[in-house]
Amino acid sequence: MKPLILGTRGSDLALAQTRLVAARLRTAHPGLVVEERIIRTTGDARLDVSLSEPGALDKGLFTKELEEALSRGEIDAAVHSLKDLPVEAPAGLTLGAILERENPGDVLVSKFAGGIDALPPGAAVATSSLRRKCFLLRSRPDLEVHDIRGNVPTRIRKLIASGSLSALVLARAGLRRLQAAGVALELDALAVSPLDFMLPAPGQGAIAVECRSHDGPALDALRPLHHAATALCVHAERAVLAGLGGGCHLPLGALALVEDEFLFLRAVWFGRPDSAPLEAEFRSPAAKWRDAASGVIARLIA
Repeated sequence: MKPLILGTRGSDLALAQTRLVAARLRTAHPGLVVEERIIRTTGDARLDVSLSEPGALDKGLFTKELEEALSRGEIDAAVHSLKDLPVEAPAGLTLGAILERENPGDVLVSKFAGGIDALPPGAAVATSSLRRKCFLLRSRPDLEVHDIRGNVPTRIRKLIASGSLSALVLARAGLRRLQAAGVALELDALAVSPLDFMLPAPGQGAIAVECRSHDGPALDALRPLHHAATALCVHAERAVLAGLGGGCHLPLGALALVEDEFLFLRAVWFGRPDSAPLEAEFRSPAAKWRDAASGVIARLIA
């Protein structure tokens, strides 16, 4: 049996996610040989780029080189954090599987126990996300929000070493996956608190595996990993992102949930700098997730 080669970024989190995919593939297909190939992306190389002020590098910052290797046939599939994927796939590529979603929320990793309300006035909080910055300042206008780049362990180390930073914001799913993979995170002296007032980025917490559209063996191998309910939710969230004409770093929070065959979609868009954020929600039958996305878009741009 031909080995299946998974392309991945080289960060601890990317490797943890890729190894999770590999383990599930081996479980679904006993005897399948799965290999990983690390590919450095523009986002990994360009740590000077501010993600809160996206420019020409915004589209596919963490995915472009993986997709190019996939198109050239150098790898059989690429493992992505779904929130990093542009909403339009390159010609000839498709999502072969979307894994069951981990908790999509954000957390505050802080030197002060008690969550965001426990931060001192004017405290400095680090995040590379414009969406998170907008939500933070909506809740605590007094905070100073600073850019931070690097993988998750590096960001935590930067927080600990900093004499000025009080906290940083991370995805809960990333922390859980790193801990499950045994990656050392220096959290003993820090407090981790949920930020329930934030809506996540579209697709946050979900792992997507991309392959070539006509690669039957890869599509067959990935099919058992696909989680239909998660796919409905993230497709609806990403449809809102596409409808607003934004890239992955648009200041948009969106979350869909499936309950009793209905899909509930809520979004908050910080789209107009001089006005309050726009909020919308919509309910539709789960199979008609496009109706929910269209309803939310219509209310946001009305």
